[in-house]
Amino acid sequence: MIIYLHKCKLLFIFAKVKLFTMINWNNKVKRLLKSELIKRGISNTDLVLLLKEIDVHETKAGIDSKISRGTFSACFFLQCLSVIGCHKIEIEEYENILSIAAEPNVEYKQAGHGKF
Repeated sequence: MIIYLHKCKLLFIFAKVKLFTMINWNNKVKRLLKSELIKRGISNTDLVLLLKEIDVHETKAGIDSKISRGTFSACFFLQCLSVIGCHKIEIEEYENILSIAAEPNVEYKQAGHGKF
C-alpha cells in the first residue's frame, strides 16, 4: 500500500477507488435486475405496465435509463422484484451467474469507405 503525504493525492486515490467500487455495485444491481427480468421473459415495456398496477408511474424510457445506469433506489428495485414475482434472491448465487445479463464485449467491424 502506498500512502502519499500530500492530502490532494490521497483524496484523489480514495475518490478513484470509491468511484470504481460504486460503479462495480451499480453494475451488479443492474445485472441482477436484468437477469430476473430475462428469467421471467419480462421486457421493460411489460415492467412499465406491471409497475402501473401498483401505482408506480414510470415511462419505458425512464426505466431503460435507470436500468442502463444501474442507479436506482432500493425502493424501485424492490418494487420491480415484487411486481415480476421475485420474492427471494440469493446474492451469492449471482456472483457466479451475473454474466447472463452482462453487457456484451463485442467489437463491431467498421464498413470500409461508407459501403455496407
